[in-house]
Amino acid sequence: MSAGPRANPAAPGGGLVQALWRDFSRSHLAVVALAVLVLVVLGALAAPWISPQDPYDQAALNLADARLEPGSTGSGGYTHVLGTDADGRDLYSAIVYGTRLSLGIGLLAGLIALLLGTMLGLLAAFRGGWAESAIMRVVDLQLSFPPLMLALVLVASMGQGKLQVIVALVAAQYAYFARTVHGAASSEREREYIEAAAAIPLPPYTVAVGHLLPNVLPPLIVVGTVQIASSIVLEATLSFLGVGLPVTEPSLGTLIYRGFEYMQSGRTWISVYPGAALVILMLAINLVGDQLRDALNPRLKK
Repeated sequence: MSAGPRANPAAPGGGLVQALWRDFSRSHLAVVALAVLVLVVLGALAAPWISPQDPYDQAALNLADARLEPGSTGSGGYTHVLGTDADGRDLYSAIVYGTRLSLGIGLLAGLIALLLGTMLGLLAAFRGGWAESAIMRVVDLQLSFPPLMLALVLVASMGQGKLQVIVALVAAQYAYFARTVHGAASSEREREYIEAAAAIPLPPYTVAVGHLLPNVLPPLIVVGTVQIASSIVLEATLSFLGVGLPVTEPSLGTLIYRGFEYMQSGRTWISVYPGAALVILMLAINLVGDQLRDALNPRLKK
């Protein structure tokens, strides 16, 4: 008879962390992606100190500096390394601030969706019966709709803004976490240590959070990294379509949207550089997530 939950490779502890890092670092590409991701996050946090211009300050913008080529010197007296956009923003500064905004929205929406989906998945798996059927039917119905279409409909009905975009992203993604947690927890709830904990009896909350939750963390971490990347892409797509953040908010999607109309006129840098930043960010997150999946799943270790 099992005495308790299985060892969790994601739990705190020196030996477990070292083992996880050893498995993760077997992929040199994933280590490079992690380093890039750390640099991007640090750069986004340090945006006010490493950017020559505040792209949110409308008074600092000069339309005479609009659409300057990369390497040009503007009226502010500094060189625009990546050029400027149609509003005269320094594109480097806009990309740094835009990355911070896109990361913030993606992380916040992903965290809220994770908490909501985890709660519903644990409740469905632990309670069973009519509660499980009702929750999972709603989740299955949600998963039958493409996330972009659902988010597009919600944002179009609520209007533009950060809060509206976050609500739409949470509504479009929480079902993935609920399905993942429910699947992992359902395979654990019939094990002896869960039956023993319920027979003591421990409070249902203690059994669900203290015993079931630790065993669903590995797949939850992997799904979390994927869904954070998906949130960033969804926000960029919504902004590119003109229904996400307003043009005064220089997210990566907004910058791509604002520069797209100048592509055929030869001013490709306005859209290409923010697009390249978005691609690099997505690749880094996905590569780290893929390697975490391999490191946390013993069956995938070589």
